[in-house]
Amino acid sequence: MAKKAEQAQPGQKARLEIVFDRPQLLGRLFGEYDQNLVAIENRLGVYIAARGNKLQIEGEAEAAARARDVLSGLYNKIVHGQDIDTGAVEAVIAMSAEPTLTGIIRADISQPPEVMIRTRKKTIVPRSNTQINYMRALDRDDVIFALGPAGTGKTYLAVAQAVSQLIHGSVDKLILSRPAVEAGERLGFLPGDMKEKVDPYLRPIYDALHDTLPVEQVERRIASGEIEIAPLAFMRGRTLANAFIVLDEAQNTTIAQMKMFLTRFGENSRMVICGDPKQVDLPQPGSSGLADAVSRLAGVEGISTITFNIADVVRHPIVGRIVEAYEGPDAK
Repeated sequence: MAKKAEQAQPGQKARLEIVFDRPQLLGRLFGEYDQNLVAIENRLGVYIAARGNKLQIEGEAEAAARARDVLSGLYNKIVHGQDIDTGAVEAVIAMSAEPTLTGIIRADISQPPEVMIRTRKKTIVPRSNTQINYMRALDRDDVIFALGPAGTGKTYLAVAQAVSQLIHGSVDKLILSRPAVEAGERLGFLPGDMKEKVDPYLRPIYDALHDTLPVEQVERRIASGEIEIAPLAFMRGRTLANAFIVLDEAQNTTIAQMKMFLTRFGENSRMVICGDPKQVDLPQPGSSGLADAVSRLAGVEGISTITFNIADVVRHPIVGRIVEAYEGPDAK
């Protein structure tokens, strides 16, 4: 893929040209009804014209360069067999403003991305610089705290890494847990057996599992005990060895519960604790075990903390705008 550009100083208008060497991939790059090109034009304030296997980008020099990098990054993803959706486009647009795009936009498209998670159903690559750091921590550290708003991939990437380690034999078991705390509602008595009572709280974990493993494999591994999905209270009194353990919605643990959970750590295990400190549903929000643990364990060897922000939201773009409206500087 060749690139040409007219020289331009910042603030001046520029015209850039990209020549793609695989025209058959351009339909996926442009999107249905050119929706990907339209999104880039609207977000960056540029004009993009397609002529055969060439794209011309016109606009303010910095914006045109960002649009070029976005298109290059998306094209590289397609070359490596990755899916391009609205979230991917928005994520690369957001990253184009950052000083480094390592692992997202590469000059050498003959090499796969440096950071990825391989599962049975898909290969997952980072969509923001924070996700790059997070995925590296998931592969390196013993205990990882992942903090930040909804839609940043905290739980999804943790479950994907857990699945990857299970299918490659690095661990013998996955343990996925959440505290069974209602998010503002009063659900009352739930009928059914224990599994039916707690499943509504654990649905997001099931969703992540089904996105990374075929349904029949999820069911078989749950039946065999290789995958265990249980509320936090079931962790008491156990030592979790040779396991990848994920605790979701950790902001709703008490200090005592968090201590109990962290001390379950056993040999050849890894723990990921995910949560949003701003979304505490406990009767006394100040007693959250997540904030307490992050503060107490800061700087401890083998423990890392990854903090996501609004810019890292990778769901539909409107989710980021909603989070910003609730949590931005002008929010009350």
